[in-house]
Amino acid sequence: MTAAAPPLTSRNMAQEISLLYITVRDTEEARRIGRALVERRLVACVNIIDRIGSLYWWEGKIAEENEVLIIAKTKSSLAPEVIAAVKSLHSYSCPCIVALPIIDGNADFLSWVARETR
Repeated sequence: MTAAAPPLTSRNMAQEISLLYITVRDTEEARRIGRALVERRLVACVNIIDRIGSLYWWEGKIAEENEVLIIAKTKSSLAPEVIAAVKSLHSYSCPCIVALPIIDGNADFLSWVARETR
């Protein structure tokens, strides 16, 4: 006899969902990439945060630019496909695209993200 599966909780649902932190050149690029990700159902939602200040090393010197931040919500299993899609749509040669795990959250929201992605 096998043991019953543990009840689904927000904590174990959260392990199946990731946030992707993506920086882009400007709002137009953020909207174009965000729309493509949502239309392809790779992500359930993107937030676009306009005009963040960035300081970074690039080609041997410190650069200072304004960028736009995209936060995308998706299934963890889709993160590699999201990363590949963003790279193909992005204007930077080395874009910042990182997947961040979720530890816990609103179970209703986490379920929604899972339902709205393929």
